[in-house]
Amino acid sequence: MDHKWYILQVLSNREKKAKRTIEENLEVMGMKDFIQEILLPTENVLDVKKGDQKVQEKLIWPGYLLVKMILSDESWHYIKETNGIVGFLGGGAPTPLSDQEVEDILKDLRKKKEEVVLKHDIRVGDAVKIIDGVFINFAGTVTEVFHEKGRLSVLVSIFGRDTRVDDLEFWQVEKNAVE
Repeated sequence: MDHKWYILQVLSNREKKAKRTIEENLEVMGMKDFIQEILLPTENVLDVKKGDQKVQEKLIWPGYLLVKMILSDESWHYIKETNGIVGFLGGGAPTPLSDQEVEDILKDLRKKKEEVVLKHDIRVGDAVKIIDGVFINFAGTVTEVFHEKGRLSVLVSIFGRDTRVDDLEFWQVEKNAVE
């Protein structure tokens, strides 16, 4: 029999623990030949807080795991009985991913592992709403972005005059505000 890829639905915030539990008990439960690989799709995200840059691993699909396995009654029960697992995507009769889907997903995951994405995708010209600080609830346009410092400048209109608000942190604005 051939190993196929399936998607598992997992309780929110239990993805790592569910993966670890499946892996730790493979040998003991005699599932090593059935379950070949378990993937928790993540990407590296750069966040800047108070000027400090920190790269963190972030889940791409919260609530899901990928498992490469031979589906049998025993392996199905082993997975279903694992703490934190809701079930297979596809319900009663789990459907394996197609070879093309697997190829696309794995290619995308390899690419995401090699690069670091910015947590805050804010660019010059974006419309934002200030959600913290002296200018709270003012809407404006981003004029400068300093990703390495985690800061930006926004042009807002106060009493009909354009005023530049400097030194805002990313978390102090909300993107795509309606002006």
